[in-house]
Amino acid sequence: MSEGFSVAVVGATGAVGEAMIEILEARQFPVRKLYALASAKSEGKTVLFRGRPVLVERLDTFDFSQVSLALFSAGGSVSAEFAPKAAAAGALVVDNTSHFRRDEDIPLVVPEVNPEALDTLPERRIIANPNCSTIQMLVALKPLHDLMRLRRIEVATYQAVSGAGSSGVEELARQTAELLNARSHDPKVFTKQIAFNVIPHIDTFQENGFTREEMKMVWETRKILGDESILVNPTCVRVPVFFGHSEAVSVVGEAPLTVAQARAALAKAPGVTLMDGQRNGAYPTPVPNAAGEDAVFVGRLRESLTAPGGLNLWVVSDNVRKGAALNSVQIAEVVQDKLPNR
Repeated sequence: MSEGFSVAVVGATGAVGEAMIEILEARQFPVRKLYALASAKSEGKTVLFRGRPVLVERLDTFDFSQVSLALFSAGGSVSAEFAPKAAAAGALVVDNTSHFRRDEDIPLVVPEVNPEALDTLPERRIIANPNCSTIQMLVALKPLHDLMRLRRIEVATYQAVSGAGSSGVEELARQTAELLNARSHDPKVFTKQIAFNVIPHIDTFQENGFTREEMKMVWETRKILGDESILVNPTCVRVPVFFGHSEAVSVVGEAPLTVAQARAALAKAPGVTLMDGQRNGAYPTPVPNAAGEDAVFVGRLRESLTAPGGLNLWVVSDNVRKGAALNSVQIAEVVQDKLPNR
């Protein structure tokens, strides 16, 4: 058995990079040596792994021929430049940005949903991690899809500010403090004040009036489930929550599905925690349920009032963990036996 693999985490000083390192350790992924990579401004900093400091190195001068696996989460432009270089050097890349997701020859994977996409590694040696909102939705919907074959998905997301990175978290904290102290609070990260507000705008607007964040859910759902005919109608909203995305989802399939059938399927689904009681507090919320946890939480199951045989459900998950870092590490676990021994 291998003594382990050399693993590079690109964007190691960011929120997702830090979570990747934590999860590699928590899940006991066989890391022989960890390389923490970031931009030149982070060179010389340290991150902790297995209780020891790891020196942060510069990405732009790093030799990827040293590593078996490279986990990228440093922005699309960084991945566009350096992920192909890492792959060309022989490393397997798991990329957490949107840059490669729509490429036909790049698998887009949620291990609980379509692990078969990794039966053979892609020639380009790059695997894409889906958008955080798509990941949690499909982990919840896959067991239902297996029973009813989904035809239409209506979804409204309520997305935490950490989805915009550490700057989003800082803006919510700053604005909240300023408002509570009657000081000015000009927005810098978001288009409007985010404290005590909701903003129906994430990413850039497209020609069809939807935002790119919304269209990601359309494109990615179809690719992951392997069905371009599935109708997905999303609205993505930023809310003043630090960690944990929430989604109100309505689905219709080829076959009707009862709440009892859905509960039974979700109760045994991998990665899902069912919280479907009908009393006060018996449903999941970002706090105290999802934030800092790995599971996708599902509750509020009920039959649709407008679509016979359809279902409504509420889905909550930590967007930094399952929506990014954990899913990347789970992909690495699936392909572990295919990694070069470096």
